[in-house]
Amino acid sequence: MPNEDLKKSEPYSPWYNRYSDFAGGYTLCYPLNMKVDASLSEVRTVFSNAETQIEVYADRLDQGSNTASAYLHDYDQFANNKQDHNIVTDSYFSSNGFDIHLLKWSRHKLATVPNDKNNYVSIELTKNSIDAYTILIKSTDPITNEMQLLASFQALPKKGVAGIYQHYSPTKHPLNDETTAFQKKFFSENSPLRWGMYEPNAPEDFDYLTHLEASLDYTFPIVIRYQSLDENFPAASLKNAYDHKKFVELSLQTFHYKQNNQSILYDILDGRYDDYFNNYAQDVKTFGHPILLRLDNEMNGLWCPYAGYFFSKDSDLFKAVWRHIYDIFTANQVTNVLWVWNPNDESMPRAKWNSFLNYYPGNDYVDIVGMTGYNPGTTVAGEKWREFADIYDPLYAKYSRLFDQPLIIGEFASSSVGGDKPAWMQKMFDQIGKYDRLKVAIWWNHCDFDADGNITHPYRMDDNLAEIETFRQGLAAYPEAPAETTDPTKTLPNTAQKAPAKVSTKTTTTPEKSVKNQKNR
Repeated sequence: MPNEDLKKSEPYSPWYNRYSDFAGGYTLCYPLNMKVDASLSEVRTVFSNAETQIEVYADRLDQGSNTASAYLHDYDQFANNKQDHNIVTDSYFSSNGFDIHLLKWSRHKLATVPNDKNNYVSIELTKNSIDAYTILIKSTDPITNEMQLLASFQALPKKGVAGIYQHYSPTKHPLNDETTAFQKKFFSENSPLRWGMYEPNAPEDFDYLTHLEASLDYTFPIVIRYQSLDENFPAASLKNAYDHKKFVELSLQTFHYKQNNQSILYDILDGRYDDYFNNYAQDVKTFGHPILLRLDNEMNGLWCPYAGYFFSKDSDLFKAVWRHIYDIFTANQVTNVLWVWNPNDESMPRAKWNSFLNYYPGNDYVDIVGMTGYNPGTTVAGEKWREFADIYDPLYAKYSRLFDQPLIIGEFASSSVGGDKPAWMQKMFDQIGKYDRLKVAIWWNHCDFDADGNITHPYRMDDNLAEIETFRQGLAAYPEAPAETTDPTKTLPNTAQKAPAKVSTKTTTTPEKSVKNQKNR
């Protein structure tokens, strides 16, 4: 049929089979002793045995940042980290109708990763301004046959549509009684949508959020707390939230705020942070109350120091870090955590090796799946006004098809620059109620700043009365809103005396090559 996702594997020689991917538009030879996994055909095909894994990605380029030149030259910036990566070959050439970049390197074996594949070859190929491919090889031993593999690679006329043939379901793990009740109330099939708020002073100080809640006639049951590896478990902050009858989406991000993070995932997987995470897990256990632990969110964005962009384009390292931390919590018998996996809606870079699905750590490790997409407005060149439905209709459709876990919007907001923000909010409230699998949506009530401290993305929803009134009316239909509403002008916070924006560990350093500074917070 015209739209079939057809693959064909056939004998080629006594040592190789030939694999043809018609939707991907390529064919290559692979060793006979390798298994073929095309379950994520839309993203990649994987050929593997115990020692070696070959990943093939077929990309369609656009005319923006993801050009043929960028594909060949800009996606291997991790190689600048000579401390951790031993570059063997870095060459550009043309062959068989392709422009090619071949990079070969190794790193040390990681102490906590069994059968660590620490030898790499990445081959990027562009055929024209539209079609591009990446072949990523990982092996426990030095790789010697990359040129034979490359010689066998040929383009095919594309025919059919690639699909995704995986479906993800959560695995139950022990929870204490209070967390079980929290999970049932907030994340069961019949739980209604509830709202959360990131306010930069909370949960340490709730004065401003309390005033904001009075203006909105709504009590937010969930707040966000960001932290890096520069601090231990913020027990006092979470206790203050609990005393105010609020739960915390604790966004633990594995980097240091003002340090070089080029080795951070390697250091974690070498066990250098085991004492930190063991102590952290014990403190979480002592706290005892429910926590939404959102570990290393937006990992498919190059504004995050733990992204695969900085670590050999190897998403398996991110998954190994997630599992390692999870296993430490399990060993410490932590039973008050729900694990939230939360990619960004757009992968940056836009190459398929950076697809969000490559970062999924496994059904045993994810309780809740988060979505995040912002309307950045038009302040920054290359960004545009994005309506809520344009972001979340396709995102919700994809996530609800792939994942059985409850869905949340881990953070989101709209800029005030480039369109009508109250109208955006009204359309958002009109639309969001249709997402019946969505259980929590958290507004990010702050701003993005550039390196000089200038606001690039004004995301607050309380900059003027029109925004507050639109939000108040929208929230009236949801739990935690009182039966009787009040005049918002009676309790409207004094915007001239707003709580100052607190510098938090969410701020990250955006790479020089970044085409997006939306997350430079």
